[in-house]
Amino acid sequence: MVDVRMPQLGESVLEGTVSRWLVREGDFVKREQPLLEVATDKADTEIPAPIAGRVARIAVAEGTVVAKEGLLCQIDETAQGEAQPTAQSPAAAAPAEARPAAPAPGSNGHEESARPLSSPSTKKLALEAGVDLRSVQGTGDRGRITHDDVMRAAHGAPAEPAPAAQPAAAPQPTGGASQAAELSQLIQASGGFVPPVPGVGFGAYKVPPYTPKPGDKVVPFSRRRRITADHMVYSKVTSPHVVTVAEVDLHETSKLREAHKDEFKKAGASLTFLSFICAAAVRALREHPEFNARVLENSYVVLRDVNLGVAVDTPGGLIVPSIKHADELSLRGIARSIDELAGRARSGKITADDLANTTFTVSNPGLKGNLFGGAIISQPNVGILRMGEIKKRVVVVTKDKEDSIAIHPVMFLALSYDHRIIDGVLANSFLWRVTDILTRGEFEV
Repeated sequence: MVDVRMPQLGESVLEGTVSRWLVREGDFVKREQPLLEVATDKADTEIPAPIAGRVARIAVAEGTVVAKEGLLCQIDETAQGEAQPTAQSPAAAAPAEARPAAPAPGSNGHEESARPLSSPSTKKLALEAGVDLRSVQGTGDRGRITHDDVMRAAHGAPAEPAPAAQPAAAPQPTGGASQAAELSQLIQASGGFVPPVPGVGFGAYKVPPYTPKPGDKVVPFSRRRRITADHMVYSKVTSPHVVTVAEVDLHETSKLREAHKDEFKKAGASLTFLSFICAAAVRALREHPEFNARVLENSYVVLRDVNLGVAVDTPGGLIVPSIKHADELSLRGIARSIDELAGRARSGKITADDLANTTFTVSNPGLKGNLFGGAIISQPNVGILRMGEIKKRVVVVTKDKEDSIAIHPVMFLALSYDHRIIDGVLANSFLWRVTDILTRGEFEV
């Protein structure tokens, strides 16, 4: 009997959700035939059969979160029969009797079954906040513990607020506590946010419950939307964001693009402004290595590899595949990598490793109605560069000490950075260098 266990689906992936079984118990399968589909916070992956044989047991039902090395199913390699094509095998129903998932190495079955459902980022947040997840009541799908649940538990709030009741009269506090209580009461009465002032605490505000009304439409979160939401909330809670903006004259870069875009197209690459900005960002990262870093508990690591993430909009939502070792690529190599990753992302062929180990991100939300905006940092990075729309503007051009007026294509670039390790002087120096490269058109095409 051969055990099929949850494999390592990426360097930072610790668990996966069984989204769909492609075989039933009793089916005969060939070696490398897909057995099931697994969804992670990076990508969806098919798990193949390691050996030919009969599926003797399916250990977990669809929708179950299984840790790395957790048991998925068992295959009897001694059984004889004809393998059924995966395409004709409907999704397997849940086992007649619920079977507990196999414990991960180093744990027992009781501990595994008692472990609450939560994502790796939620576990990290709970560890930092000193919250025992076993004592937290999950409000997410299938009782899954969310970031909001952890934050409520950290501040002593109940999982679901009780109906509002008229508070009993309490003794009037004195001194600073009186001012804090008065401030809390005033803000709560107006439906606002309670700041972390002494005697009041943080996160006391509660959103009023939703009351259904005719014509309203409730849209459930997709899996990717839920992952994105958790990630964005975690990033805003974890990193003190600061945004700085620069105006970029793209006249010289635009001339380079016009002169070489047909040549690139014949070679199978699109010479877009995104390619130029990514190339400029990579050079600035090498000159400012503190931006190619991640924060640890009481230190930070300056990373050797420059893996540039490029945000891609897909039918299923936004994902950020990364160009590995981007500092070793030419402008043409970066342009070709952007095309390849974007094509695979939109066709659903992106892998978990394509999305892993990003060290810095460039975001291009579109050219219409986007003057500039501060993007949320993709954790565990410490910076993200967001493109604005390109518009022709009047600029002052200095040549031979003489000023003149010209109309050039201009863009605003917004840099969001983590103020835990990046200060304003360093951030401004990095953004100025990106701007300088683009303004001068300093590229080897």
